[in-house]
Amino acid sequence: MDAKEIQEKIDILQKEVSTVIKGKDEVIRKVIMAILASGHVLLEDVPGLGKTTLAKAFSKALGFANKRIQFTPDTMPSDIVGMSRQMLLNMLREQQ
Repeated sequence: MDAKEIQEKIDILQKEVSTVIKGKDEVIRKVIMAILASGHVLLEDVPGLGKTTLAKAFSKALGFANKRIQFTPDTMPSDIVGMSRQMLLNMLREQQ
């Protein structure tokens, strides 16, 4: 796939998501950049402005599954991803 074909697919994705989410073109472009970079996205905004709808629109357009995590001020990364193997080994060593 050449650069032109990739750009065409990106444009189609952006247009498809934009049919659901209006007025958030910059956010849509940034989410696309994160997807292309195999990154993660944390959507922060006041309640009711379409964060979940945006995620659902992307997941539907790309054929992905969609899962949502509701954060609270005390949510820690380990609450979501669990403990790493190395962290567990270190804890076991400390207990000995």
